[in-house]
Amino acid sequence: MIPIAKPYLTEEEAKAAHDTILTGWITQGPRVAEFEEKFAAYTEAKFAVAVSNCTTALHLAMIVAGIGPGDEVICPSMSYIATANSIKYTGAKPVFAEIIPETYNLDPVDTEKRITSKTKAILLVHQIGMPADIDAFQKLAEKYKLKLIEDAACAVGSTYKGKKIGSHSELVCFSLHPRKVISTGDGGFITTNREDYYQRMKLLRQHGMSVNDRVRHESSKVIFEDHIEVGYNYRMTDIQAAVGIKQLAKLDWIIQERRKIALRYNDMFKDIDCIRLPIEKEGYFSNYQSYSIYLKENCPVSRNELMQKMLDAGVSTRRGIMTSHRETAYKNECAGLSLPASENASDNSIILPLYIPMTEKDIQTVIDVFRSNILPK
Repeated sequence: MIPIAKPYLTEEEAKAAHDTILTGWITQGPRVAEFEEKFAAYTEAKFAVAVSNCTTALHLAMIVAGIGPGDEVICPSMSYIATANSIKYTGAKPVFAEIIPETYNLDPVDTEKRITSKTKAILLVHQIGMPADIDAFQKLAEKYKLKLIEDAACAVGSTYKGKKIGSHSELVCFSLHPRKVISTGDGGFITTNREDYYQRMKLLRQHGMSVNDRVRHESSKVIFEDHIEVGYNYRMTDIQAAVGIKQLAKLDWIIQERRKIALRYNDMFKDIDCIRLPIEKEGYFSNYQSYSIYLKENCPVSRNELMQKMLDAGVSTRRGIMTSHRETAYKNECAGLSLPASENASDNSIILPLYIPMTEKDIQTVIDVFRSNILPK
C-alpha cells in the first residue's frame, strides 16, 4: 500500500533524540531555546515561541490578540476543525466565510461582507501549503481595525511575494505534526515581531510561571518563581526540539524534493480536461504539504468512487479538506449556513500521496492508477 504521507526522519534525528535523553534534560530546556532561535531566523521573524502543537499555538495567539467572549473571528470553514476550535476556546464565535475555489484559501471579498461590529479578528489559513493573499487581508484588517492571525499549520517554508510565511503578520502559527513537511512527532510554533506578544506567550505556555525551569536550573542563586496569571501547559520538550533542529536544517531540500513530485503530477495530469490541478500564481510559492486535485462536473467517476478504486489498487488517498460547519460539533450553531464554494471544493477534491522519499516506482504507480480510473474507458 502506498501511504498518503509519512514523515522524513532519519538516523540523524534518532541520534539527536537519543543524545538529548542522555543529558537528563528532556522537558523544555536549552534545545527548545536553540530551536526557537533557528526557527525565527528561518522564517525571518523577530521571535518564535515553541509549543506543544499548532492548536495550542492558535489558542495562545487568540489570547494575546485579545480575543474573548462576545467577539467574532472570521475564518474559513474549509479547514481542519482546529482552526475554528481555537476561536471557541476563548469564548469567541467563529464566523465562517467562503474560499476561492482555485486555491482553497479564504476569499477576501466574502470575508469583508461578514465583518460586523463584533468582529475582532480574521484567522487566515494557508491551505495545504499554498499561501493566501496576505496583502488583501492586511488591508481589510487595517480598514476595520482588526487583528490578523495566520494559521500556517501547513505552510512552513512556503513564501509569499518573496518573504517566508511567518514574517508578514503579528501572529503566525505553525504545525510540526507528522503529516506536515517537517515534524517533531507533534509540536508547533508561533512567530511574531512584537516583543510584548513574545514575552506573554512564553509566560502562558508554562502555567504563567515568572521564571522558567532552565533559568532556575542555571542560576547560582536560589530563585523562587511566581505564577503571574492563569496559564497552560503548552510546552515543547527538548527531545522534540532536538529532532526539530535537524528537520529544520533539511527543510529547503525537503521542499525542493516535494515540489519535484508535485510538478511531475502536474505534467502527467495536465491533459485530463475533467480535473483542475493546483494553481500557483506568480509571487506564491507552495511547499506542497499536500497535493489536491479538483474533479469537475464532467468527471466520469465520483470522488468517493475514485478513492475506493485507488485504494483497491493499493494507493491511499484522502478526501478534500473538511468543512467545519458541516461537522457535528458545529452543525447546530451553523444551521442554515450555506457555503457552496467551500462545500463543492471539499466534496469534489482528492488528495494524492506525496512524501519524501517516494520511489520512482511509487510515483509512477500513483500516476498510472489515477489516470486509469479517471479517464473514460
